[in-house]
Amino acid sequence: MDDVPKVRVGGDLTPLHPNHVKVLRLQAIIFTVPFVVAALVLEIAGILPTGSVIVPILAFALWLVIRMPLRRHYARGFRVSSDRLRVVRGILFRSDTVVPFSRVQHIDVTRGPIERYYGLATLVLHTAGTHNASVLLPGLGEEEAMAMREAIRETIARAAQ
Repeated sequence: MDDVPKVRVGGDLTPLHPNHVKVLRLQAIIFTVPFVVAALVLEIAGILPTGSVIVPILAFALWLVIRMPLRRHYARGFRVSSDRLRVVRGILFRSDTVVPFSRVQHIDVTRGPIERYYGLATLVLHTAGTHNASVLLPGLGEEEAMAMREAIRETIARAAQ
């Protein structure tokens, strides 16, 4: 997989945990299964010429499962400074979000079943307002997410005094 061109976030950003690629791949597999099953049904029914449905669907599914998770993983990163969190993501549409800790109302650490299996968590910062009121940072190691939550909480508590 070293020959895969990587979309790198900036050099000053921290990359996500390597297991994040596995989570993204598993999510891609779950997403593509219904399309592959539908293509197989069409193939077995014999309505269309042999391979006209299954071949493009399988090619697209393989691309989604093998290539896209790597690109999505390498296109995401974060940076924690003394008073803010910066989250960068996106391949086609880049998003660079900076959340000042003074705007944070509360912080969550969520872990779905797939993330728990791979020892990952998602840090969620809830801010005031309606547009982008929640900033998600998936792909963190569980301990790292908990430590970031506590560090941000302590920074907010110090600023409030």
